[in-house]
Amino acid sequence: MNKYYPLMIPESEFKAGDLIVKSPFSGETIASVAQSNFAHIEKIIRTADQLYQQRNEWLSTAKRIAILEKLVVLMQQESEALAMGAAAEGGKPLSDSRVEVTRAISGVKLCIEHINTQVGAAIPLHESSDEFRRIGFTQKEPIGVVVAVSAFNHPLNLIVHQVGAAIAAGCPTIVKPAQDTPLSCIRFVQLLHQAGLPKNWCQVILPESTALATELVTDSRVGLFSFIGSARVGWMLRSKLAPGTRCLLEHGGIAPVIVDASANLDELIPAITKGAFYHAGQVCVSVQRVYLPNNIIENVAKRLAKAAQGLIMGDPLDSATEVGPLIRSAEVDRIEQWVNEAVNEGAKLICGGKRIDNRSFQPTILLNPSSSSKVSSQEIFGPVVCLYGYEKLNEAITSANASDFSFQAAVFTKNIDKALVISQQLNASAVMVNDHTAFRDDGMPFAGLGKSGLGVGGIKYTIDEMQVDKMTMIKTSLNF
Repeated sequence: MNKYYPLMIPESEFKAGDLIVKSPFSGETIASVAQSNFAHIEKIIRTADQLYQQRNEWLSTAKRIAILEKLVVLMQQESEALAMGAAAEGGKPLSDSRVEVTRAISGVKLCIEHINTQVGAAIPLHESSDEFRRIGFTQKEPIGVVVAVSAFNHPLNLIVHQVGAAIAAGCPTIVKPAQDTPLSCIRFVQLLHQAGLPKNWCQVILPESTALATELVTDSRVGLFSFIGSARVGWMLRSKLAPGTRCLLEHGGIAPVIVDASANLDELIPAITKGAFYHAGQVCVSVQRVYLPNNIIENVAKRLAKAAQGLIMGDPLDSATEVGPLIRSAEVDRIEQWVNEAVNEGAKLICGGKRIDNRSFQPTILLNPSSSSKVSSQEIFGPVVCLYGYEKLNEAITSANASDFSFQAAVFTKNIDKALVISQQLNASAVMVNDHTAFRDDGMPFAGLGKSGLGVGGIKYTIDEMQVDKMTMIKTSLNF
């Protein structure tokens, strides 16, 4: 059924055009969404800025908590519809989309928990005298207008991490969802409004061109820019920000896993299978490079291949499906090209390596691709994992660190000393021990290093980034 979504900009009637949203699995049209022009962008920025400038009209902490508490109830009531919607537009299997909705609801609860316990601090001031005393304290205030640009791969939960956090922080918010998956974002914002958030406090916009999206992001009235997406786009936009605009960037990586000889293979195989092929590998911390001792790599390769070949591929709306489609047919072309290039450069194809159709690619395992191959040096963002043999552990660590991208990594070992040493030596913002690199709890810090990002994500940390500690000093006479 083709549903139409009009502009979500209050008192705006004339659209610039329509964005057609299609199923990445079937190619069928799901919905059409009204797009915005420059006048719309100017209007929503002006509206959001006016809300921020009217400090006496800011939403109190109690009001924000009440809205978010009502939002939790509404999301719980619509959890299955939200999961079906996310699976339909994004292609993530329904079973995983249900988990995403559960996490999104938990994320809203984390927003409530954090702002409900926020406190300022008393600041020691030493400029006191016999005649005067000075006392100081801080309070939390919103940073300003937040503009959030989001990605397609978690169309609901990423919006919670950006928009939910911004509303919790007290910031007027403008959100531009991914072109491929705007519907989950739109429904989330509709639920926010239904929960009591005044409509002008959170506005959804889909600019009709990239140039207009850049205008939105780089406006001088933007207090903080939150971006989740490719490094190329993220760093380009950061370079164009107005002076004073804060920035949070979350890009991808080429996540490494170090496997020690003591690792339990019965635990390793399902963990790597999930971490590499979850959402067809379209995850910024998906397992991409696995380093194994030479004496076990052939055995691991065979077992991984058996697990990969046993995964059920198909319609993401089928509860049995474990691996769905890629978001666009162009991604199938790119991944096929990268895999063929790696094989031509000496990699051994263990399994997969072929497109199923123009939307899906087989779960693929490559053995010992060249370090210069794209599959070794760039983010694959597809259902491909590379295995590399090593003799000495230091060689594996050096290879794992040989990248400008650095996000999450993992270590599999039953030796606690090695777990601690390898974790310390890996260039990563987070290291999982005996779990895959794609593990994430929504309360933990989530940050890319180097080209992988800027700032710290995770509900609590994002809210803190969207606020300032405002200092107040009181000078008082001691002569009462």
